[in-house]
Amino acid sequence: LYEPEELVMTVAAGTLRRDVEAELAAAGQEFAFEPPDLSRLLGSDHAGTVGGMAAANLAGPRRIKAGAVRDHLLGFRAVSGRGEVFQSGSRVMKNVTGYDLPKIMAGSWGTLAAMSEVTFKVLPAAESSASVVVTGLDGHKAVAAMSAAMQSAFEVSAATFLPGDIAAATGVDGLPQEAVCVLRLEGFAPSVAARKTGLSALLAGHGDIAELDAAASKALWRAVGDVAMFAYDAGRIVWRISVPPMSGADVLDNLSAIDGARGFMDWAGGLIWADMPMSEHGAAQLVRGAIAGCGGHATLIRAPQALRAAIPVFEPQPPALAALSARLKDSFDPQGVLNPGRMYA
Repeated sequence: LYEPEELVMTVAAGTLRRDVEAELAAAGQEFAFEPPDLSRLLGSDHAGTVGGMAAANLAGPRRIKAGAVRDHLLGFRAVSGRGEVFQSGSRVMKNVTGYDLPKIMAGSWGTLAAMSEVTFKVLPAAESSASVVVTGLDGHKAVAAMSAAMQSAFEVSAATFLPGDIAAATGVDGLPQEAVCVLRLEGFAPSVAARKTGLSALLAGHGDIAELDAAASKALWRAVGDVAMFAYDAGRIVWRISVPPMSGADVLDNLSAIDGARGFMDWAGGLIWADMPMSEHGAAQLVRGAIAGCGGHATLIRAPQALRAAIPVFEPQPPALAALSARLKDSFDPQGVLNPGRMYA
């Protein structure tokens, strides 16, 4: 049930996301959180579903402006581990339905209930976009530049830092083949043009300024969101690391101590994607040690099944939080029949 004039869509959870996005695009709308397509990274072929998108709570580069999946999931229908059909939320933003269960379901990875129907708020797609490129920066200077941009009035919708080798791996024409900090602006064309001028002036003191044309900009942000730069060597493992944005450069430096590791920052420094050579324990201790001082968390995204079974895929929880998670799991799935072992032992 899709009502473009109401900016709301209800869809069966098993529907392919590419079909839904095509329907939205035909009406000039989109999922504002810009969900990534990690199928190439994981060796599949665009097999993602809308229910999987909600269950994984995966958001792309626009997350820093538009929020995460859970901020746009209005309601759902599901079956609990008890075999009970239930629903929560509605097709409107303001409703009184008790606990805000959609926010709990988003990111639960199918461990609490099996969703059969989801309702999303959607938004109009931007009329125009532009990307400002800053060169001559290392990670720390890039974080400073991205911080200045995010605190400005220019409404930056995406901010990334790509080291030289990763910038080259994007294959985007017109992108400098060196370390780059790239910031995106979206909206009506006159507004984007004016904000681009202001943002370029603001960042001129941080490094050399360039810009990408519309086609190159679109290709770059798709590559960043889909982590396309790491998709071509399935023999390397991939970690997704979330940290406070101001700690991004420090964590990236810490990861450089791992032999053969490389990484880049998205979300203005708040998200780090890293890949590294295969090892017996996936460098888990080193990766999690790299974020120990800043309160982040690391998730193992791509690795052989044997390695995923040998180490915690998700960040181990402190005892108090683990106890809370266990009580929540027990309330939905007391027999542990839904995705046992997916998020914790």
